[in-house]
Amino acid sequence: MMTALFSKSCAKHALLITAASLVLTACETVPDRAPPPVTGPTGPVVERPDRPDPVRPTPSGSENPDQPERPDDTTQTVERPDGVEPTDRPVRQGISPAHLAGQDVNRLALLLPFSSQNPRLRQEAGSMMRAAELALFERTEDDTVLIVLDTQGTESGARSAAKSAIESGADVILGPVLAGEVKTVSREARRKDVPVIAFSTDQSVAGRGTYLLSFPPEAEVARVVDYVATTGVTNYAILRPENAYGNLVAGAYDSAVARVGGQLTAAESYKGSDITAMQGPAQALANYHREASVRGGRQAFEAILLPEGGTALRSLAPLLPYYNSNTNNVQFLGTALWMREDTAREPALRGGLFAGPDQSTRDAFEGAYARAFGSEPSRLASLAHDAVDVGVVIADGDPALRRQRAEDYRGFYGADGFVRFYPDGRPDRGLAVYEITGGSFRIVDPAPTGPAGIN
Repeated sequence: MMTALFSKSCAKHALLITAASLVLTACETVPDRAPPPVTGPTGPVVERPDRPDPVRPTPSGSENPDQPERPDDTTQTVERPDGVEPTDRPVRQGISPAHLAGQDVNRLALLLPFSSQNPRLRQEAGSMMRAAELALFERTEDDTVLIVLDTQGTESGARSAAKSAIESGADVILGPVLAGEVKTVSREARRKDVPVIAFSTDQSVAGRGTYLLSFPPEAEVARVVDYVATTGVTNYAILRPENAYGNLVAGAYDSAVARVGGQLTAAESYKGSDITAMQGPAQALANYHREASVRGGRQAFEAILLPEGGTALRSLAPLLPYYNSNTNNVQFLGTALWMREDTAREPALRGGLFAGPDQSTRDAFEGAYARAFGSEPSRLASLAHDAVDVGVVIADGDPALRRQRAEDYRGFYGADGFVRFYPDGRPDRGLAVYEITGGSFRIVDPAPTGPAGIN
């Protein structure tokens, strides 16, 4: 395989390019396109207490054909300079730049759809890679190699990328984005017992060594319902689209309402995003609410979830009060799709509540990204940034304990706030609750910054 090393004597970074991958590592030189040198973290990074990992049993092996293969002993003695006696510290084998030859390094493989047929995915991949570079260059330790591989946005491409990552000695695989790709990559990774930190929101692909560093809608729904229940709401309604996202949110909403002792009293759905499709279901809910009020009973529902975003949400939100002005005192609820400037300017959503990541930590990341690259990061870029920090923690140490480090109860804190992983691979996110007021978002219940703040 043709290999060329491009570097420029300047700061602390180097760029190694191979025919199959892009390898980035902190060192003594810097590529032309790298961020400027830093003297310390310029944004949120993973925080870890200075105490050993808790003792917890390592997950058992899985059934064939996913049973992990235990590799042969690949440790070697590290030669120390200047006559220092050699040690028996194990050196994990794999691709390394020349200046790190013979050293024990953490190898992270980043799998993204750089050549996807979807232009949006290609743009997202580019921004995520730059964010991962930023996290790498923020590190002060010269101990990490980032291997960047293209999944092409396909399952076959993801399989090839996963195999290349494993052959390169990756300790942890970061990515991919799409659920189908995650399934394929996870299957390959399990054979070598390599943890996967993926970016899909589909929680069905998590587990058995695959962890999701994402924001599943289920978590957003549970957080906002938990909060609104403390205000005395007991009767809930939902008006949602008939699509995969709407179906997912509806199931999560039903479970969350039941968990807080509430009751889902009304539910309507619509097909498409055109206002004409929304009018009938909205009117049905408005009439139901009016009829209950006329009978003199308690409100048919005191809160309603609108899991929409953008133009569709701005079309949907005014319909309920249009058909029944008495619904003005109904609490509107949403998901993180609401976190857009145009949503904050919609009069019908004034006072609405939704859950999302802590924007203050995100702001710090966006500032560091803009200073390094002169542009704004994509929405998913912060996930790649934090994945590097999380991946280093998981990779650094005894390979047999990588899953134990991933599932550490204390979790991680990064550009998107606090996160920890359940043993089944699902993320437990620290989310804030926002209220729309005065054309902007106001935090009414801050995001927890550690495990003590999460149930």
